[in-house]
Amino acid sequence: MDDFWATVNRVITGAAAYITDERGRALLVKPNYRDHWAFPGGIIDAGEHPAQACAREVAEEVGLDLEVGRLLTVSWVHDLKATPYPVVHFLFDCGEIPSDTAITLQVEELDGYGFHTLDEAAVLLPAHAHRRLLAAAAARESGGMAYLPPADLPPAQHGLVGQEG
Repeated sequence: MDDFWATVNRVITGAAAYITDERGRALLVKPNYRDHWAFPGGIIDAGEHPAQACAREVAEEVGLDLEVGRLLTVSWVHDLKATPYPVVHFLFDCGEIPSDTAITLQVEELDGYGFHTLDEAAVLLPAHAHRRLLAAAAARESGGMAYLPPADLPPAQHGLVGQEG
């Protein structure tokens, strides 16, 4: 049986929050260990499910106790230079907060935060995360959910019938 498990695909799983202000701008954080910005969130710990990880990470990173709403996107990213395995990422709707809400940054990991428009976020986020942001905004608006396969995967291999990838 050990031989079987040695052949099983490994992934890193992460969960994050899509939080907006009254103007529809997304809350993003600036990790001190990366060159780019990100959603409040992080790696799912052993024994956690994605929504639990989202709530924990939001509380740790920005000091907010928010209800974790519905799942907006699931994405698969397999070409990240800093990770040894593909990443499966869950992005949850954590609602709208006033832009003057007190944010308490986790200073060990974060240098800053801000509310950003979709266009501003295009400069701050890596392409795969900006794609996730656009999909999350559309999913919140439509009431749907988006699966985001790798951007370099041909559409015929997305596994989606009657949906956009």
